[in-house]
Amino acid sequence: MDGLTCAGCALSAVGATAGPALWLAMPRTQRHLGGGFENEGMDLTVLFTELPLVVLGGAFLPLLVFTLLVRAAGRRRG
Repeated sequence: MDGLTCAGCALSAVGATAGPALWLAMPRTQRHLGGGFENEGMDLTVLFTELPLVVLGGAFLPLLVFTLLVRAAGRRRG
């Protein structure tokens, strides 16, 4: 059981890191953070509104899927 717990924590950490990395790579986010022509469309409020949700979603969504898969596998075994 300790291995599953460790795997779930590692998956959550990877998701919390990969979520913002993917979010930063999107053209929409780059435009809001100053990637537009002469800072056109620059909106730094995305750092306060979207970024926390991206981090939480990246951490909890993989953990939720992992938990559901472990429970489904446990029910199949009996």
